[in-house]
Amino acid sequence: MEREKKQSSAVSNIGAWALNVVSSVGLIMANKQLMSPAGYAFVFATTLTGFHFCMTGIIGLVSKASGYTTQKKVPLWELLWFSIVANTSITGMNLSLMLNSVGFYQISKLSMIPVVCVMEWILHGKQYSSKVKVAVMVVVVGVGVCTVTDVKVNAQGFLCAFVAVLSTSLQQISIGSLQKKYAIGSFELLSQTAPIQAVSLLLLGPFVDYFLTGNLLPTYQLSSAAFFFILVSCSLAVFCNISQYLCIGRFSAVSFQVLGHMKTVCVLTLGWLLFDSELTFKNILGMAIAVLGMVLYSWAVEADKAAPLPKHGSDRVKLLLKQHEVDGSSPVKDVELGVGGLSRG
Repeated sequence: MEREKKQSSAVSNIGAWALNVVSSVGLIMANKQLMSPAGYAFVFATTLTGFHFCMTGIIGLVSKASGYTTQKKVPLWELLWFSIVANTSITGMNLSLMLNSVGFYQISKLSMIPVVCVMEWILHGKQYSSKVKVAVMVVVVGVGVCTVTDVKVNAQGFLCAFVAVLSTSLQQISIGSLQKKYAIGSFELLSQTAPIQAVSLLLLGPFVDYFLTGNLLPTYQLSSAAFFFILVSCSLAVFCNISQYLCIGRFSAVSFQVLGHMKTVCVLTLGWLLFDSELTFKNILGMAIAVLGMVLYSWAVEADKAAPLPKHGSDRVKLLLKQHEVDGSSPVKDVELGVGGLSRG
């Protein structure tokens, strides 16, 4: 029975991760067609993100009204705080891409893994084994080799990148924390935060986009084909948002970042296949190193889970052992090995 549960859990984990990769890569491809000058030149990225959360919020409301999901109460101040962090992440990333070179933008994204590790250590006291640290470094090096080209830094761009990395890392950690704190499902949490993000992004998005691009949303000539791709983008974004919450609920924020770099490999490959993007030996070498790092990371995490109990256990283990001395109950069956921070095993 326990083996069947583990197999079912593994299938669910793989399904959540696969959904995230497929929807994210599909979203990037759809947005590339929608936003590029060779496509439909819809350059309003922040407003488009507002459309994404609007559709996500509508689906959440329909799901709740139909009785498909029940809504557990999360304090409004926590929802507002999370939405501010998430919107800061979106705006910061857009500003970072505008003000920095592509190379520095990629480096800032790669820095999220060590930043998430440090923040989980500070906020949750989570510890990482040397095997996990080495695997993470291999992933970072591999993705860096594939994506980082010219690196130019300026004060404004550095500040935006710094804010973007901190807010994005905090957002991803907060998703897992809120799910754990209020015992709330991923879609339930998303359906409560999406309307707040949708309203704020739709109100502020056109002004941010004008600052970024110099184009006004009302002046855009909306064609039926562009409208179709906006709908496709919004539909894929719903699956992307849901799968992101699912993954962070099942994995740790660090695992989500590591697995997320598989999307970079997929985007580079699909860009070469579909958009005639150049794929050099440097890209191929970097992708191979990144994939090797992801395999090593999976092995390291599983090895840590299977590690024996240390001689000097945690306070929880000592308490269970003391309970065993008193009433003879088994102290071993309730101990969760290798679970720390946001990790759900």
